[in-house]
Amino acid sequence: ADNAVTIRTRKFLTNRLLNRKQMIVDVLHPGRPNVSHKELDERLSKLYKSPVDCVFTFGFRTAFGGGKSTGFALIYDSLEDAKKIEPKYRLIRHGIGAKGTISSKQRKERKNRAKKFRGTKKAKVCSVLRFAYFRLFLLGSVQAATAGKK
Repeated sequence: ADNAVTIRTRKFLTNRLLNRKQMIVDVLHPGRPNVSHKELDERLSKLYKSPVDCVFTFGFRTAFGGGKSTGFALIYDSLEDAKKIEPKYRLIRHGIGAKGTISSKQRKERKNRAKKFRGTKKAKVCSVLRFAYFRLFLLGSVQAATAGKK
């Protein structure tokens, strides 16, 4: 079943500003419901001679009737470039960093606290609370990195 998957790329573009290659990926997979992102990442990294963790695939949709999926792929020159440019949610999906665990109650309290202010003061209150989110994200990514080394 593994060799039944064919990968074709189109609209290939080397984006020097963002240090990446970007492309639309067509995956032909007759007899299979779909192909996992992990498998696609491995295949594309082999195809473009780059590390697996620098390949980001997303936005895949299976054609009606199955057998073909189309999505988007980004291949960064290095992991540092990916960490700088990729959105946080995609890094989390990729296993780089961890999701900040903030309860809905804390989110609501933050929202209601911000309601009491207007203009620059409101931005200041929100930024202090956003810093807490960011710190949780960083702590999560450090924990994930140390967990991977063990």
